[in-house]
Amino acid sequence: MNDSLDYSPQELQTILQKTTALVLDQYARVDQQEGFHHFPQSEVASWFDEPLPLRGCDALDLLDLVKHRVFDTATGNLGPNMYAYVMAGGNQISTVADFLCSTISQNATKWHLGAAMTEIEKRVVKWTADMVGYTPEAGGVMVSGGSAATLTGLTVARNIFLRQYNVNKNGLFGLKPFTVYCSSETHSSTDKSVSLLGIGSNQLRRIATDADFKIDLAALKQQIEIDLAAGYTPFCIVGNAGTVNTGAIDDLTALAHIAKQYAMWFHVDGAYGGLVSSLPELKAKYAGMELADSIALDFHKWLYQPFEIGCTLVRNWEVLRESYFKQADYLDTSLEAKSERLEFNEHYFQLSRNAKAFKVWMSLKAYGFTKIQAMMQKDLDLTRYLEKRLDAASDFELKTHSDLAIACFRYIGTQLSSEKIIQLNQDLIPALESDGRIFITGTKLRGEFVLRACIINHRKSEVSIDYLLAVIRDVATNLLART
Repeated sequence: MNDSLDYSPQELQTILQKTTALVLDQYARVDQQEGFHHFPQSEVASWFDEPLPLRGCDALDLLDLVKHRVFDTATGNLGPNMYAYVMAGGNQISTVADFLCSTISQNATKWHLGAAMTEIEKRVVKWTADMVGYTPEAGGVMVSGGSAATLTGLTVARNIFLRQYNVNKNGLFGLKPFTVYCSSETHSSTDKSVSLLGIGSNQLRRIATDADFKIDLAALKQQIEIDLAAGYTPFCIVGNAGTVNTGAIDDLTALAHIAKQYAMWFHVDGAYGGLVSSLPELKAKYAGMELADSIALDFHKWLYQPFEIGCTLVRNWEVLRESYFKQADYLDTSLEAKSERLEFNEHYFQLSRNAKAFKVWMSLKAYGFTKIQAMMQKDLDLTRYLEKRLDAASDFELKTHSDLAIACFRYIGTQLSSEKIIQLNQDLIPALESDGRIFITGTKLRGEFVLRACIINHRKSEVSIDYLLAVIRDVATNLLART
């Protein structure tokens, strides 16, 4: 490096060769990647506890440090032993895409700052609408993930629903409270969104669910009538296109009709399961999603993208612009030749944003959506395989049957008391994390603690599923032996 931050061509080539070797080594060992590497927090913090570096180090030495402290200790999101949360393992062409995207460093916010990337994002929005059977006139924007997608959808909902009050300028002052409705199983990002939007979590109505963890429609209508009688303004219904706990899909057609009956906005949270609606055998279960006013989706789930990328779809581009446009002299486009340029800064909050859609575009071009759908189907088939194995095992208890790729279950051992089973399953989570061979988390279903396995990873197989149960059984047996 001389009078810039650039290395010489020869130095850069050597750095890139070593970087490539790190990537290839990760994929060469991906089938053996452990789910978790257990280190005390204080030890991990100590690895990076140093003063601000004033002088640089050798880049090759730095890559050695990255391998040792970052790559070799990374949580096993790529490999087949990750079952916690919703981690899809990424894909190799997106690894390449992120590298290429960073190289040209495009700001995908104004057309002339990233012309190709803007048109690619528009095309990915179009393709996404095609995937889920949404209106071909849909507008949309790439965001960080499902939580941001819900916040974006509800922001548009608030601004459009209350356009007569000009809330963009006047705020919510003086307006009577308006209410949002969702099921008790809806993702917590809805709670966060109504708080951030000034609606207030006291106005979020979480409606009870039926035996299949779907929203109780009669209870929903009853609550809307109660709120109307109390002087509230029913504003929005959030429908689940696959809950994160169990994969439950609400009756979206019925919710759309209720929203229409009461002149409400209808938002669908499809962050976990929305993209699976593209599979022919599941289309009927997603009927009504096409009626939504906005849809939240998450591409680092069923499109197997590396973090981070989500998407919000709305029925047209105009409602995005009405919600987000702000005139600014330094962003003025009046002197530019009139054209069909779309300015994302006029259709979303951010003025600086990377070109997230690029890796989705490259993935769909490289693999084709049919191949990606085949991986979705494989994950669903593996979940059915896990359910059968759990049903057949005397020492496990399956607690849910899902249309999607989530199985909730308990380890029950042999002739253990109810209290012992509860305590054992709670103890299993930290014990399995410490063991590290697999990574799984738990949740609660109607107050009962269960283990929750999410199977979204194109690298999994029946062997992976068998290994999951074997490890849980082994760790549980060791726990019981110590009590």
